[in-house]
Amino acid sequence: MIAHGLPIYVALERVDMRLGIERLGAVVREKMRAELRSRALFVFVGKSGHSMKVLTWDGTGTIVVHKKLDAGRFELPRPTSPGEQHLLISDAIFEAIHKGVAITPRDVRRRVH
Repeated sequence: MIAHGLPIYVALERVDMRLGIERLGAVVREKMRAELRSRALFVFVGKSGHSMKVLTWDGTGTIVVHKKLDAGRFELPRPTSPGEQHLLISDAIFEAIHKGVAITPRDVRRRVH
């Protein structure tokens, strides 16, 4: 259902998943400086990290895809510069985020007995 080849913008700040199309559309306009009706995907992750909403426009209306992980968390990429509020990401990075795969290596903790 999610088209490939479109620009993908991910919000780096977590959002309240109770927000609907209108409020998330306002975030797209105000913080991402983009138009919801452009041919792009706009990705938002909830404050707990367990939920994700993706907004896109299909030419006739706005589509919202809402995914909630059974286990794990959606991991957001890190900003590339201070104060950055969103990133343009590749299809591959989006697929990893959407599947709940860690995109940055985690520090391995050694068990101390």
